Amino acid sequence: MTSGKTVPPTTTDAGIRVQSDEHSLTVGPDGPIVLNDHYLLEQMANFNRERIPERQPHAKGAGAFGHFETTADVTKYTKAAIFQPGARCESVVRFSTVAGERGSPDTWRDPRGFSVKLYTEDGNFDMVGNNTPIFFIRDPMKFQHFIRSQKRRADNDMRDHDMQWDFWTLSPESAHQVTYLMGDRGIPKNWREMNGYSSHTYSLVNAEGEKFWVKFHWHTDQGDGNAYLSQDEADRLAGSDGDYHRRDLFQAIADGNFPSWTLKWQVMPYEDARTYHLNPFDLTKVWPHGDYPLIEVGKLTLDRNPTDFHTQIEQAAFEPNNMVPGIGLSPDKMLLARGFSYADAHRARLGVNYKQIPVNAAKSPVHSYSKDGAGRTETVSDPVYAPNSYGGPAAQPDLGGEAGLWYSDGDMVRQAYTLREDDDDWSQAGKLVREVMDDGMRERLVMNVVGHLCDGVSEKVLLRAFDYWKSIDRDTGEKIEAGVREKLGGTSEAPGLASAESISKQAAE
Repeated sequence: MTSGKTVPPTTTDAGIRVQSDEHSLTVGPDGPIVLNDHYLLEQMANFNRERIPERQPHAKGAGAFGHFETTADVTKYTKAAIFQPGARCESVVRFSTVAGERGSPDTWRDPRGFSVKLYTEDGNFDMVGNNTPIFFIRDPMKFQHFIRSQKRRADNDMRDHDMQWDFWTLSPESAHQVTYLMGDRGIPKNWREMNGYSSHTYSLVNAEGEKFWVKFHWHTDQGDGNAYLSQDEADRLAGSDGDYHRRDLFQAIADGNFPSWTLKWQVMPYEDARTYHLNPFDLTKVWPHGDYPLIEVGKLTLDRNPTDFHTQIEQAAFEPNNMVPGIGLSPDKMLLARGFSYADAHRARLGVNYKQIPVNAAKSPVHSYSKDGAGRTETVSDPVYAPNSYGGPAAQPDLGGEAGLWYSDGDMVRQAYTLREDDDDWSQAGKLVREVMDDGMRERLVMNVVGHLCDGVSEKVLLRAFDYWKSIDRDTGEKIEAGVREKLGGTSEAPGLASAESISKQAAE
């Protein structure tokens, strides 16, 4: 029962009751997601088709072209041709905000997308990441709900802090990312001085067939990655120059001030993942650098602006399933789902033949059995099926050493990851506050959260938000509660807040 009303059961679009809104069907609690999880597929496929033609999340953004070069020897970890010493290829990068529409301001408080496409000799390698090393959730069943909570209400079509905090406070796994979001990195100064991260764990395999786990870090060469805008600066720019980040990148490249990033890896030996004290595939966690230090790999440079924004940037399609030999996915449930979801979103938005759009087309030879469909421009010739005896392309089973394969067994279940020794939702967020942030950062964090919570958040959600922040760091949580009560006209000693209606009215004033 909630608020005196009976809660109806979640169902599929066919009216069939659903067992879980939070957990995908996996082989054992730590195993891969199975294709016969029809409800997950329905959720992702429907979500990908909700809006046409802009991207569902990450609608507002921009990008540029350049090149990547491997400057170190990392062949002990991967056989990927692009990560051999001295290897070089063309690239395109797109930066974005997550929740805003195509016309939204660049300077809203929001994570920033950091997507990279490398046109390698073995095909395209895509890394879809953000400017933070973690994410809000760890199971793809909740992704659609998360994004909807950050977008617009059904009744008035306005963004609403109440539904954002409602989702976050009911999803404690969000604490680490929300702490990043409400801190300085929530509004980077510009894209050039911003770091990028794969966030997800990927797999590597070397020429001898040895496997490793890896996280990608793109460290800006234009500073330390911590350049930020204050909330007041961001609000001013939102009203005076909504394309501030887009303009900054384009003008810098036009002036010959080419931004670059150094690619670094964290590499975990394959067997370490079995016994590590936290789940290395949990997207809400980072690997401590003391355990797995950063290894320098190469350099990414952007030196060419688009000449046709629509065809070169708006139609650019990045997808985690673009893996070249030597690189693969991992048991990260979010990454596995994105391996389907991103490509499916592109098919819905751009058409089934979106990979023939020049910005998405591989620079290496393409020999596939894809045929027909709307928007097709490349011609095909017989035979159009496999196997065949007429000289059509053939698979290569002798490639060997495929990444992205791992042992798994167990019953099909809808469960969270198996908890390990340090797999709680609050510790890493608390360490970020106490050990990474300095006094000034903590002060701005409190100020940012107080301002956000005082913007139309209902009393019941506010009270949960106070407990949420006290779970992250008690001192910070108490300061946030005191700041909200003071701003909304109460006192720190008051037994309760005003009514939700009164709180919203005061916030509006």
